[in-house]
Order: sequence, then structure tokens, then C-alpha cells
Amino acid sequence: MPPPAASPIPVVCAVIERDDRVLLAQRPVNKHLALKWEFPGGKVEPGETAEAALLREIREELQCEIRVVRSLARFTHTYDRTTIEMIPFICRLEAGSPAPHPAEHAAIAWVLPRELTRYDLAAADLPVVAALLQPDSRTRPANSLAV
Repeated sequence: MPPPAASPIPVVCAVIERDDRVLLAQRPVNKHLALKWEFPGGKVEPGETAEAALLREIREELQCEIRVVRSLARFTHTYDRTTIEMIPFICRLEAGSPAPHPAEHAAIAWVLPRELTRYDLAAADLPVVAALLQPDSRTRPANSLAV
């Protein structure tokens, strides 16, 4: 009998919007999925809410402050032997925040949503791109989804 499946690892990501563009970050060469582009974020620590994890990860990775505008639908993705539960959020920079800086990434880019498919994205980020490219996703009121 196979062992029971492990629970998916909760992972948050930020779709940071600014001037009709969204922020992508390129993974460093020395990490899993080297040089793939992604929406920045990371693992939710035990006892931490998804939103608190997102704020912490963005502070650590990009040295800036964000605010959550709304959530997108959660989903699971399996990489080799690891399954994650992706928890994406639409965000904006906080007033007075420094500009994002790639402290833990190789590069960052502000991209028009229609250009996202031109980037070599991590597979787990593709459903987020699909959600962003749905005709109504960018015009939905900020309070239309629970955060």
C-alpha cells in the first residue's frame, strides 16, 4: 500500500500592480527552477497566515512594502515529488515604500499582462497568468474576492 499523500505545501505569491504592469522576478541561478520568472513570494511558515507570509516574503525578497488588494483562486501544482498549494494575491506597493529591489532574485521586470506569456515562467505561475488574462480579472472591484 503506498504511503498517504503529504499535504500540499502552502506557497504565496504577489502579483504586484503598478501603472498597468505587474512585477515579475527572475529566480537566481543557484536555486530550484534557476532563471525562471515568477511572481515573488514563498512558503507560509507554521502558524503564519497567508497574508502575513506574503508581506514577510516580499520584504525579504524585494525590500519593499505592499498591501493586498484581493486574492485570486488557490490551486495546487506538483513539481516532481513536491505538491504546493499556490495562494496568489493581487497587491500594490504601499505609499512611501521603496521601489522593489531584487535582493534574492537575479532580476525584476515590470511587464504588461499581455506580455507575460513571453517570459519563461515557473510552471506553478502559469495558472496565475491565465487568471490575469481573463477579460474580467483586471476590472473586478478590489473587494470582489475575499482576502
